[in-house]
Amino acid sequence: MTSDGRTPAEFKVAAEKLRGAEFRSDLVVAEIPSPRGVAPHAIAFAGDVRPDEHGDSPFGTGRFLLLFDESEPDAWGGPWRVVAFAQAPLEPEIGSDPLLADVAWSWLVDALASRGARHTAASGTATKTLSRGFGSLAYQGDGAQIELRASWSPITPSLAHIEAWAELVCMLAGLPPGSEQIALIRQR
Repeated sequence: MTSDGRTPAEFKVAAEKLRGAEFRSDLVVAEIPSPRGVAPHAIAFAGDVRPDEHGDSPFGTGRFLLLFDESEPDAWGGPWRVVAFAQAPLEPEIGSDPLLADVAWSWLVDALASRGARHTAASGTATKTLSRGFGSLAYQGDGAQIELRASWSPITPSLAHIEAWAELVCMLAGLPPGSEQIALIRQR
């Protein structure tokens, strides 16, 4: 959580709030080790949509990091930064949609706005991948995937930011808000 042994009180408070977040039952979220060297103070979470008995999710996954640096890096525009990742497999027809990346980004923006997660300096990439298996992987057939990597600087580090990320992960997996416990149908 910290690289220097001293954890500022404001980071401790923010981390405890995140640890107390509640998520829809479709999304299993756990605290994971933070990557080293990205900020003096960090907390990280992993989320998986409807994981199987081994903890793997065929529907979607994501990571959420809250970073704190009292020196307020210029690129952040403040002491706080969120780094988020979300990824989900898709049907090839959906993966080839030319607007897919734009839609994925708009889901993040909308999720932040709907929760009042005030922020600045948002940036990121949405990547769609189409694939086809050959040789011993031919049985996999065609596939597609969407991946969103984003970061933003919270005005204040509230639960709204991790809740918006959780909504994004579920949306990419085909579970819009209010769809808890609705069956997901995948061809593969």
